[in-house]
Amino acid sequence: MQTITRVYDTYGQARYVVADLETSGIKSSDINLIANKYICDETARIEEPSAAGPSAGVGAALGGTAGLLAGLGIIAIPGLGPVVAAGALAATAIGAAAGAVTGGVVGALVSAGVPEEEAHVYCEAVRRGGTLVSVRTADDNVAFVQQIMNRHRPIDPIERRSAYRGQGWTRFDPAARPYRPSEAEIQRLRTPYQN
Repeated sequence: MQTITRVYDTYGQARYVVADLETSGIKSSDINLIANKYICDETARIEEPSAAGPSAGVGAALGGTAGLLAGLGIIAIPGLGPVVAAGALAATAIGAAAGAVTGGVVGALVSAGVPEEEAHVYCEAVRRGGTLVSVRTADDNVAFVQQIMNRHRPIDPIERRSAYRGQGWTRFDPAARPYRPSEAEIQRLRTPYQN
């Protein structure tokens, strides 16, 4: 078994990735998603206005989808703050922090097979408004999962690390606060989409 991890600049991209994975036969229980809660709330406000008001937040952002997205919850992950998350990766990150295991969410990603330097970039991208999607899959299914995930324009961790370092960043700081929607939008303008 291997874990394939990608980060997308927008929550909307990640929703399409999850839907694509599920309709391609990937079980919801094998998919993980971690997104900045503030960005999800803003996505809901823009995409799905309703009379329910601000409390509709996450539910509206999820739309009527079944599977993984229907099971998302709001949790606090140390270093990322309140996030919308589902899957074993989020549970591992919370458990690692609760047990005072070094690394928290970075450690959970490294344990899942993500190189440490890349894990720092992925966590920073989520803090800045991105959405992480990972899939646990059999070795003979890796190329299929990668093909699905790559067609939705994930960030390039090498290019993103370079862009972040150009802004003075060195590594993920669990004490830094998550970006709000306006800050995330400015970040996206500074760091254009990459393939």
